[in-house]
Formats: sequence, structure tokens, C-alpha cells
Amino acid sequence: MGTDPGGLDQPAFERLTEPHRRELHVHCYRMLASFEDAEDAVQETLLRAWRRRETFAGRSTFRAWLYKIATNACLDLVAKRRPAALPDGEVPWLQPYPDHLLDDPETLTVSRETIELAYLVAVQHLAPRPRAVLILRDVLGWPARDVADLLGDSVNSVNSALQRARAGLRTHLPAARQDWSGGDEDAATRELVRRYTEASVAADVDTLATMLRDDVRCSMPPTPGRQVGRDAVVAEWRASGYEQIGPLRAVSTKVNRQPALGFYLLDEAAGAFVPLTVDVLRVAGGEVAEITTFHADQFPRLGLPDRLPA
Repeated sequence: MGTDPGGLDQPAFERLTEPHRRELHVHCYRMLASFEDAEDAVQETLLRAWRRRETFAGRSTFRAWLYKIATNACLDLVAKRRPAALPDGEVPWLQPYPDHLLDDPETLTVSRETIELAYLVAVQHLAPRPRAVLILRDVLGWPARDVADLLGDSVNSVNSALQRARAGLRTHLPAARQDWSGGDEDAATRELVRRYTEASVAADVDTLATMLRDDVRCSMPPTPGRQVGRDAVVAEWRASGYEQIGPLRAVSTKVNRQPALGFYLLDEAAGAFVPLTVDVLRVAGGEVAEITTFHADQFPRLGLPDRLPA
């Protein structure tokens, strides 16, 4: 890009950075696994870029310069805000990313494997700098020398960090990756999701149990506690009174390149179905391998209706 940002006024500088905003947000989201934290990181990135615009020397592209600032903003945010992922594998700050934003024309192609919730959770188990190396090298395809320059490190150190990060990622990724790709070949998975939806709306726990893998995992960030295994998940549903919850409706959507369902509970006083939870499913081997449930506060971000008629 031939424009020198150092000589621009603020409106012109904002026009220069705006085309990069969404991809920077996705990058920060991968680093942080939180939509809201990613928004904060992007705002901080653009503020730092504006204040330091005269330091852009043209040795890299303007886009790469923004990525350098964004990565360091994320590293600073992690250092201030939170510890590593919890020992039992939970990531309470995990938030969903709506597919309609991943399909933004200004966003670079976002591969399913690098935006799935399981990938984001696995990445959160890595120390911040190896995490940055992994994302820059394996997701964005940056050369080791460019990553070393960004982090102020040597190429050997970057390569060593990458090997450690890859090994750590393999440790925390589920063995069975999801079946869903979003294409026409997903007929069997869509049928499973349809049956899951019907059984969920009916609060039919027995039928739901037949669709779960033996090693299914179920979590509800930021609420602590995760169930592992079909029996544990079913026991939790029953203990929570799910079978007596009352009339439900569901709206299908897509989140993090995964099938998802927004559930609504009848509010008789309001005369409408109001937001309850969002289930994001990971399907593997023709069964539900993981259910990540988010609270109703995520509905507006996911583009789900704020209520459904009774």
C-alpha cells in the first residue's frame, strides 16, 4: 500500500484502517476466545496505530504493521486480564462468533478448523507467546522471520515455540473432529440436528441421549462445571429440571462454522417466547460429540430474534 499513514488526518486514517477491522477482530478473537475482548483489542490496536502512525516506515505492508500492533495488544490484554485456561479444560471467557460476520466480504477466508470452539479452547491452553506464534505461522501463514520481527525474538526461538505450541494443541484438541462443513454433503448431519432440535423442544431426554457420543462433553461458559460422558450429561439435564422446563421453541443458526440452535422459553406474562440459551453443536461420527451452551445475552450478537410470538 503506497499511502503514508503518517501524513493523514484522523478521518483519512480511519478510512485506511477500516477494511482491515474485521480480519483484525477475527485474529484477536483467536488469540482471546472472547468476542468482547477481541473488540477491546481492536479498539486498542487502532488507537495505538493512530498514535504511532508516523513510525510506519514501509518495511512491511500496512496490513502486517496492524497485525503486529494487534498481536501485541492481545498479549498485553492476556497479561492483565486472565490466567491460563482452567486445569479441567474449561475456558469460562469463551464466547461465540456469529457466522454472518465470518462471511463478511471484507474478512479473509476463515477456515472452519481454525475458528471452531474446540480449536479456540485448545489454543487457550497455550502460553500467550507460543499461542501467537502458532496463529501467525499456521493460521495466517507468516514466515518465521516476520513472526520473529513482530515478537522481537530470534527465528530459532520462534521455530522452537511453534513446535511446542503444535504439540500442546494436539494434546487438547478432540480426537474426533466435527463432521459439519456447511455444504450439500452435510445432509446426514442436518438430519441429526433436526432430530436434536425436535427432541430438545420436547424436552425428551431419552431421545436426546440416543444422539450423544459415549464421550460427549457439555459446558456452559461462563458458568463453571463441565459434564463428560453421556451418563453425566443426561444426569445433569434431569437434575436441572430440564424435562419440566415448559414450552420451548428453537431457531437454527450457525456459530463458529458449527450448527447452533437458539432456544426460547414461553413467558406467559409477556405473551411471547423469550431467549433462553444457545446450543452450539460439534457433530462427529454421526453423533453429537460436544454441546457448548451460551446464555441469552449472546442472542443479539448472533442475530437471533429478541422474542418469538406465542
